[in-house]
Amino acid sequence: MTSHLAIPALAIFDMDGLIFDTERLFMTTKDGVMKEYGYTQQKDDYIHTLGTCGQQLLDILHRLYGDDYPAEEISQKCRTLVTEKIRRDGPPVKPGIPELLAWFASNNIPCCVASSTKHDIVVEYLRLAKLDKNFAFVIGGDQVQRSKPNPDIFLAACQRTDIKPEHALVLEDSENGILAASNANIPVVCIPDLKVPSEEIAKKTAAIVPDATAVISLFG
Repeated sequence: MTSHLAIPALAIFDMDGLIFDTERLFMTTKDGVMKEYGYTQQKDDYIHTLGTCGQQLLDILHRLYGDDYPAEEISQKCRTLVTEKIRRDGPPVKPGIPELLAWFASNNIPCCVASSTKHDIVVEYLRLAKLDKNFAFVIGGDQVQRSKPNPDIFLAACQRTDIKPEHALVLEDSENGILAASNANIPVVCIPDLKVPSEEIAKKTAAIVPDATAVISLFG
């Protein structure tokens, strides 16, 4: 890890747990829904799925809860409940995110979102939070073949802007996100949410900071 970073040509944001405090909301919602179906979720099991989507997520869930686990049905019900709450109350923006976005804008650094959540949901949440104008584009998990910890979604962001991976910066909260950035050869700053990364994975970050405003001080 380093105390100072080069100013990036592109800032790539994760969404859940990074821009919005939605991982806790989704986890507690999923606890209740799974109980309705006769399943019990452990926090560590939920954390293990962070950043994944598609077939990779299904494989993890079936390994945890068995082949009969109705993964897609439960996930869809959870997403519906969470989205209803967010539409009613607004997305819970995490501390320092508006200030960090303003700093990037003042330095003419384009920002984008690369999230395992579906593209249309990401766009809606950003619009509801009035943050959509801060991002040049969004890449959702349904727009890439492989989910995190594979590098596909972050490489797609770099390819879209014709920026070399080593000149970009990823902002992540999850271990799978850190691994995806590392696999893409993109420097990554971690702002932990539900879990502080393990010592092994922490070594793959450029820095670990407590909140988004602390990212600004890294550009010395």
